[in-house]
Amino acid sequence: MSDSYHEADWRESIASMPKAEVHVHLEGCFDPEQLATWAAESGVGMPRAKDDLLNFSGLTDFLHFLDWASSLVSTRERLAQLSYSYAQRLAQNGGVYADLIFNPTHWRAWRGKLGGMIDAIDAGLRAAEEDGLPSVGLCVSLLRQQSASEAAELVDILTGLRHPRVVALSVDGNEAVAGNTGSLFAEAFERAGRAGLQRTVHAGESSGAEGVRDAILLLGADRIDHGVRAIEDPRVVALLVERNIPIGICPTSNIRLGVYESYEQHPVNRLIEAGVKVTINTDDPVLLKTTLIDEYLICQKTFNWSRESVSDLALNSIRASFAPAEIKKRGEHQLAAWIAERHG
Repeated sequence: MSDSYHEADWRESIASMPKAEVHVHLEGCFDPEQLATWAAESGVGMPRAKDDLLNFSGLTDFLHFLDWASSLVSTRERLAQLSYSYAQRLAQNGGVYADLIFNPTHWRAWRGKLGGMIDAIDAGLRAAEEDGLPSVGLCVSLLRQQSASEAAELVDILTGLRHPRVVALSVDGNEAVAGNTGSLFAEAFERAGRAGLQRTVHAGESSGAEGVRDAILLLGADRIDHGVRAIEDPRVVALLVERNIPIGICPTSNIRLGVYESYEQHPVNRLIEAGVKVTINTDDPVLLKTTLIDEYLICQKTFNWSRESVSDLALNSIRASFAPAEIKKRGEHQLAAWIAERHG
């Protein structure tokens, strides 16, 4: 079998493999052409030429861009359209479910209108489900620079709404800029957990292993987004393994935003070998010019993963998701059938 055929075979196999995505941001799903159209319609200037729109100088530039892009989504129709488009992308990548993160602080037109914003996203996702596309849950995220009172207010709103589409409270943003915020949000996360929301925390990206430790011990994280720098402290790796806490790794994001210099240096394989429940994700797929298929394919090629190893990661993703039990069970059955058909 030639190398080119082998890669094509892997791509087809990964594309058809049932899987979930558990670390992906709605803010990272903007199409440049669509952004240019919306900017022109809204009379808003572009941050740079369209051809360079997705060329970021680092994490800070990237986060500023997300604020600009999100500000263009000023109508219910645009927000529903963006949400529907994500469900399409998920299906095209073999996805059977996703936990989709969004951070209300980025969306200027929707400030003070969180209920309406969730309804607009839900409208797009419901339309997608009606068209046979995968189900998607929502993780509503705090920004690290927010205050404890703002965190409490968000939890109050979410527990008051009790919207069935919302599955988790999240926190994201630049850890290096905000510093250690675990204790700041501990009460809000505890209340969210008591109210039945899952808890997922961005940690171990721009912070080191201590960010992952704090996410577990101070915020009661059910899942860690990124988590890769846990590898810097064997005690934190052991904590992830002991508590069976999955991490949502996004390899291309880590390379593009300078966390690691190359895929070969990325610790995803070492974390797997250490027993951590790893999942593979895109983070911000359109903005980072990647797909869920590509993320699996790059890692398989870099680390020479076996077919069994790849399907184990797909199973991790389904089990690590915040999907309802019946959707998880269906996804596991679909994956088992796929494995049986492919490998006997």
